[in-house]
Amino acid sequence: MFTRRELLKGVMLAGGFCLLPFGRRGWAMAAPEPTDRHLVVIFMRGAVDGLSVVAPYREPYYYQARSNIALPPPGDSGGLLDLDGFFGLNPSLAKLMPMWQSKTLAFIHASGSPALTRSHFEAQDIMETAMLNSAMASQGWLNGLAQTLPDNNSPTRALAFGNVLPKIFQGRYNVATVPAGIAPKGQKGLMKNGIAGGGAQDTQTQQAFSQLYAGQAGLGNLYKEGLAAQAGVMQDLQGGTEMQMEMEASAKGAPGADGFVKETTKAADMIRQDPTIQLMFMDVGGWDTHVQQGNAKGQLANKLEKFGDGIAALVQGLGPAYRNTAILIVSEFGRTVAQNGNGGTDHGHGNVAWLMGGGVRGGVWSRWPGLNPNQLYEGRDLAITTDFRGVVGAVIGQHFGLSDDKLAAFIPDYRHDRGLDNLIG
Repeated sequence: MFTRRELLKGVMLAGGFCLLPFGRRGWAMAAPEPTDRHLVVIFMRGAVDGLSVVAPYREPYYYQARSNIALPPPGDSGGLLDLDGFFGLNPSLAKLMPMWQSKTLAFIHASGSPALTRSHFEAQDIMETAMLNSAMASQGWLNGLAQTLPDNNSPTRALAFGNVLPKIFQGRYNVATVPAGIAPKGQKGLMKNGIAGGGAQDTQTQQAFSQLYAGQAGLGNLYKEGLAAQAGVMQDLQGGTEMQMEMEASAKGAPGADGFVKETTKAADMIRQDPTIQLMFMDVGGWDTHVQQGNAKGQLANKLEKFGDGIAALVQGLGPAYRNTAILIVSEFGRTVAQNGNGGTDHGHGNVAWLMGGGVRGGVWSRWPGLNPNQLYEGRDLAITTDFRGVVGAVIGQHFGLSDDKLAAFIPDYRHDRGLDNLIG
């Protein structure tokens, strides 16, 4: 068992540094007392297939559209884990069932961004800024939340896991980072200039230029075109296919699910030992399953199992702190209802958000739109009936006790969703 001081000191020594401030600290809005609650946001980059996470097994069209990748109904070999008689949980996520049974796990289905884009990068920016025209955004919504909550004056109050500051945490408030891939003691060659991975410095530089051009439509478009051209050249040199390159790029440098347990165990230790941590962000890549997605077995099932192991480790590691923690998991959009010719799914629209925590009222929260062809978005995708901004507002408003007026200050075009009232008790 580590003390807070020992834990932070050990992490900093392992990687040469740990906590890197970005931006200028903004003035927190007045509030009577600092909050003792924690929020962990986890981004599944690459657009995870929500219909394979929580599947509507009572929908006949689900099986008609997915002859090879649909998950069998509950009771069949490799079948879904029944949730409520209509929806079932992917069996690879079996370690989450204790949370479901304790009614601290909720899924908000048919949710997402109403934006029309099917671009990973644009959609991720929208999810992180809560602004449909994300090119005009000056901050991420987690940074806006940090500016709004009462400040406890802790340098570890807001933490992002990763080698670069994610857009969700960009803004006036100082945010610390915990670099990914810190080398264990005695191992060499895993760090470069204090940064995990040889390409991290290039990623940081690229992000800095992206921020610089964010508000300049002309130069911003030219810069993006230049990056696309560079990617094309690298693709030709490396012999990769366009689809492979896109699937890798959709992760935006986020680590895959393989090391997720280690990262969530570290995150839980930090929150438990340092209760001044209020906001934390993590991301996991590798969810762009255009090819050979599989069903109860296969690449998606394997990744979900590792991801579920990480979530279970986070909850277990939090211990009593789980009572005061909300864990929100999102992805940029869903996948097509029908499988494609490569045994996978393509970029879609509606998806499922995950929420767990001691105060969460468990269940599947959904205004279910149906999967018949005439019910689909543009005839191909799960329709969105719950705006993700309403989900974000409901979670942080109810968890931290923020009014709609305060939420609207950093969630552009925020509209209170009464269908999500009492999502957190």
